[in-house]
Amino acid sequence: MLFNDSKTKENLARAFAGLCQDGARYTFISKSAYSEGYAYIANLLERLAKNKMAHASAIYQLMLDNIKKSKDNVSIEAGYPFENQLLKTSLLDSAEIEAYQYKNVYPHFAKIAKDEGFKEIEKCFLCISKVGEENFLLLKTLAERFESKSLYKSDEKELWICSNCGYREALKEAWQSCPLCSYPKGYVIVPRQYLKG
Repeated sequence: MLFNDSKTKENLARAFAGLCQDGARYTFISKSAYSEGYAYIANLLERLAKNKMAHASAIYQLMLDNIKKSKDNVSIEAGYPFENQLLKTSLLDSAEIEAYQYKNVYPHFAKIAKDEGFKEIEKCFLCISKVGEENFLLLKTLAERFESKSLYKSDEKELWICSNCGYREALKEAWQSCPLCSYPKGYVIVPRQYLKG
């Protein structure tokens, strides 16, 4: 199938627009996290925003590699979720968006690309879907811990690390301010095993 006649061309354009929107949304939520005193979560959300823009860049390059005109305007129709940017609600909302994308959108786009003979594009969509699943698990766990006010607490000792100075200590609950640099609790890195569930 010719790329310019394919559904894959439209799906690439839709994915590009959606990924750019996701990157912007994570940037906005990150600002909320900073203003609420959660610097580590803000940095994590900034990383997710950067990842989304890297995905958008890969999609953009695939479009350029396959398009036959020097300039081409691809018309798309898509919905964009607008949500409150408060950290309390945004983490779960973003987790749900990631779940929908990795379970439905990207596998569907990948199947169409495969059926139309665009293997490289299929692979890209499947890779983005894998990242989306990890994002979902991370955001869902953060949202649950945030909601239950157990973000910085554990039933067992965990290794808490200050993201500013690197001080680390195994405790059941993170410190209010770092014993070394005095940065507030919001700079504490939530242990990876703790985020897994």
